[in-house]
Amino acid sequence: MALSREQIAIRVARELKDGFYVNLGIGIPTLVANYVPDDIEVMLQSENGLLGMGPFPTEDTIDADMINAGKQTVTAAIGASIFSSAESFAMIRGGHVDLTVLGAFEVDVMGNIASWMIPGKLIKGMGGAMDLVAGADNIIVTMTHASKHGDSKLLNKCSLPLTGAGCIKKVLTDLAFMDIDNGAFILRERAPGVSIEEIIDKTEGKLIIPDNVPEIEF
Repeated sequence: MALSREQIAIRVARELKDGFYVNLGIGIPTLVANYVPDDIEVMLQSENGLLGMGPFPTEDTIDADMINAGKQTVTAAIGASIFSSAESFAMIRGGHVDLTVLGAFEVDVMGNIASWMIPGKLIKGMGGAMDLVAGADNIIVTMTHASKHGDSKLLNKCSLPLTGAGCIKKVLTDLAFMDIDNGAFILRERAPGVSIEEIIDKTEGKLIIPDNVPEIEF
């Protein structure tokens, strides 16, 4: 069975390490803030100028002025800092973010990512993604494995305008967790109940399948 948005966020949260500074992109990545393991401390950074995001607020703790880059209301963790977007992007461009989690329309076997434009459609645009893919060495992309029409989003070559080139090393979809290396997707884990055959069928790009591909546990 395909992973839910929340399950994707839970699996990504397992990649967090104590002391990490982490930027969460719009969409599924923002949900990761709700699943940070209790035994570690991370600082979540938002490019509009907040370092130290907490989980989403409950109805009685909402502050309409406290928002992330996607204009969602958020909370501030103990020790949080608020500053200008100029300082925030200096932090990103300076390579001070340990992990970035982004959404995407397409990713290909060379680690290219397309996430900001679909010709003929109204899309929110680039936002801070171009800076994030240029300033971070450790990026995880979260996305659905295929479009609603069944077309693969994991390609030999991206067909949409690129956000960044050769910068993506890990992809977590609703079907599988994969590394990208040497011009191929390498299947590391699969969603519970999802067969390797289904993943092969929905992956256009070159796919390497190790002897043992465990299911993601929850």
